[in-house]
Amino acid sequence: MQIGLGEHFNYNKLLRFVMPSILMMIFTSIYSVVDGLFVSNMVGKTAFAAVNFVIPLTMGLAAIGFMIGTGGNAIVAKTLGEGDRKKANEYFSMMAYLCIICGIVLAAAGEAVLRPLMAAMGAQGQMLDDSVLYGRILLVALPFFMLQNMFQGFLVTAEKPKLGLCVIVVAGVANMVLDALFMAAFKWGIVGAAVATAISQVLGGVIPVFYFTAKNSSLLQLVKAKFSGKVILKACANGASEFMTNVAISLVNVIYNLQLLHIAGENGVAAYGTIMYVNFIFIAIFIGYSMGCAPLVGYNHGAQNHKELKNLFRKSLILIGVTGVALTGLAFLLASPLSQLFVGYDAELLEMTKHGMQLFLLAFLVNGFNVFGSAFFTALNNGLVSAIISFLRTLLFQVAAVFLLPLVLGLDGIWLAISVAEVLTLIITITFFITQKKRYNY
Repeated sequence: MQIGLGEHFNYNKLLRFVMPSILMMIFTSIYSVVDGLFVSNMVGKTAFAAVNFVIPLTMGLAAIGFMIGTGGNAIVAKTLGEGDRKKANEYFSMMAYLCIICGIVLAAAGEAVLRPLMAAMGAQGQMLDDSVLYGRILLVALPFFMLQNMFQGFLVTAEKPKLGLCVIVVAGVANMVLDALFMAAFKWGIVGAAVATAISQVLGGVIPVFYFTAKNSSLLQLVKAKFSGKVILKACANGASEFMTNVAISLVNVIYNLQLLHIAGENGVAAYGTIMYVNFIFIAIFIGYSMGCAPLVGYNHGAQNHKELKNLFRKSLILIGVTGVALTGLAFLLASPLSQLFVGYDAELLEMTKHGMQLFLLAFLVNGFNVFGSAFFTALNNGLVSAIISFLRTLLFQVAAVFLLPLVLGLDGIWLAISVAEVLTLIITITFFITQKKRYNY
């Protein structure tokens, strides 16, 4: 039975509504991890380090899709809550067309700067060649990847979260199957990994386009739309926090890699790559929950249903707290087998990865609150507060920690940097929750 945006949510109904978004993000993370798993075990740690070197660039460019999707989604959900479905469809369509244009422009720009940028970051020799080769193939699919990112949130607002999950499953299975085919059977090496990922991203972007273009039973459909600078600017302002989060994560990943190259060499970069793949899967739970809950927050904000807004806020904090404790415990239990899965062929690298993972993933005790806080204020159309939380969490505090802590703790300082950054951000997030409560009545 389909659950509508305007219903009252108990724990059971809330989890049923957000679960497709959570599974969608987990599956997205898993199929992203597959490339690394195949590359590490079938090509080696140099190619694995190269993949982890170029990923921050492609993810940073794709962040435009997240910004358009989350910022535009807040506007569309609020407009639906106000009862204007025609205008909501026009806004939705405008965001999709904008995403396509931006994707093409950014892909061309990325192709031009890829090699000098990789070299400037410190990649040399075979690692440089591998990173450029992998990156150029992924950039071809960038417009589709941006569309995939944009549509994930809109499918929830359209009351079709299960369709969003199906799209990601199709794309993810395609990536896994093609990785096995291109790398294990055809022996294409790192090229096979890149082509498999690119094809999966094309599928993830194209399938929703066909759905929303045709007549469908959802709340949204692609229609003719005039570009409105005012609405685009508002969407970008609303989604600035998500854009900042993804760009900052990419930048911080670069800084981590540079620090690790200096302190631990290529092994450090490879260990960090493994840890980040596991981190992707775990953080996907919080991102998926926040993405699934955001349309509910936006809709009830637009409908001025303060009672339900309070209900969603309270239940979300409880669910996130319980999940954070569970994930931290799970991280300690799985650190050894997951490290073995990726880098078990190298004893020194394995030990470094296992130890680093146990320290790094302590952050899950608190980071869910910060992820939700940023998404919550975006859904309330308060892009400024959301951006401040994201900026502090993903950039300022982490950059400071990753530079300063190693001076005292050495390599352990790098692994603990994210936990310190998350705790500092939590103080800011709680402050905003308290100070903005009267304004939004949650």
